[in-house]
Amino acid sequence: MTVIPNSMQARDIAFHIHPQTNMRLHQSEGPLILTKGDGVYVYDDAGNKYIEGMAGLWCASLGFSNRRLADVAYEQMKMLPYGHTFYSRGHPPSVDLAEKLIGLAPVPMSKVMFQCSGSEANDTAIKTIWYYFNAIGKPEKKKIIGRERGYHGTTAAAVSLSGQPHMHAKFDLPFAQFKHTSNPHYYRLHEDGESEEDFATRMAANLEQLILDEGPETCAAFFAEPVQGGGGALTPPATYFEKIQAVLKKYDILFVADEVICGFGRTGNYWGSQTYDLKPDMLTCAKALSASYMPISAFMMKDEIFEAIATQSDDVGSFGHGYTYSAHPVATAVALETLTIYEEMDLVGRVQSVSPQFLERLEALKAHPLIGDARGVGLLAGMEIMRDKATREAFDPAMKVGERVQNVALEHGMITRAMGDRLALCPPLIITSSEIDEIFDKLTAALDTVNDQLTREG
Repeated sequence: MTVIPNSMQARDIAFHIHPQTNMRLHQSEGPLILTKGDGVYVYDDAGNKYIEGMAGLWCASLGFSNRRLADVAYEQMKMLPYGHTFYSRGHPPSVDLAEKLIGLAPVPMSKVMFQCSGSEANDTAIKTIWYYFNAIGKPEKKKIIGRERGYHGTTAAAVSLSGQPHMHAKFDLPFAQFKHTSNPHYYRLHEDGESEEDFATRMAANLEQLILDEGPETCAAFFAEPVQGGGGALTPPATYFEKIQAVLKKYDILFVADEVICGFGRTGNYWGSQTYDLKPDMLTCAKALSASYMPISAFMMKDEIFEAIATQSDDVGSFGHGYTYSAHPVATAVALETLTIYEEMDLVGRVQSVSPQFLERLEALKAHPLIGDARGVGLLAGMEIMRDKATREAFDPAMKVGERVQNVALEHGMITRAMGDRLALCPPLIITSSEIDEIFDKLTAALDTVNDQLTREG
């Protein structure tokens, strides 16, 4: 891409630092500037149209032009554009949304706290876990367990919990009290002849061994996404969570379900916890909570946890935590309207009605020469790009085959995401049958193009 002097791209290069971006490469190639959205489509500053196969960052559940959400934001801005929730203050949208979320929780929850992002929600959960165990007289319980390739955010604590090496490198992270158990990536990591159930047994045994090595009395909590997002849109192998939860219960370790991507219909149920029969002690959510029209997240906890930290806060004088924009009135009003829209459109029923076609087209990709494995649930899918699918031989990472497919798909007018040589799809939940076909037709064309390129290159 040639960057024109004084263009939007040139000004962006001059002044803006982008997250999760190779900064040096960005200086030469510049950004893709999106200027508007309509339904499941977005448009760049040159007028090019793209179907959004990733709902932005797994989040634009209602697409990009929902007038009701814009109107609610405008009306709330006129009524009360800002109000904090420190020092026992509140406002109607925060009360209504908290009550609504507790009523929707997949397991009984007692209270909810609001933040601005999934990272902040998980960070809040981590701090609350430490506060809780101090409150009940178990201050030695400090270690938090995540999973290799798991993703829970980018604050210092949340990224320490995440199992993403490139997000630890050169940041002096993770912090010492964060530990990581095995990545349950069955396709890549199973042994020859090992069934999904046997693989899940091995994963649970690895978690138990980690707990024993660290000392069960020091282990406080385990975090998991029902379906790993940033780790490659990985669905769990059969019986995995059943066996993991048994280990956690055995050693009195709290289970936190990170529903930031999976919550609000993505997996074909309202919560990923319902899809995989999870019984979390705490739950975090964000993204589709407001269809990402406003930055907001929520962290829910069971009553026994709330009661302990409430007593502790009384002893200390306050619960010394919070954010300036926690439960922002505009964000909570938009989130509340989002949940109302979900009810009116029968969101879960809608996802269940189009998911079979989505998963059927996904399954068909297994026949493509470049696709070694493809798995999904609801409207969430991950595909494994392999050099030799029979032997599970991967491409040299330096070839960046996944990134090549991603870039060619963009040229075809479709946005997907490559995480190494793994591709993900996570379209807006309003997607139609014809739009599902458009996504897979364009992805198949991109795969064909890259396969032809690799064949010519030998």
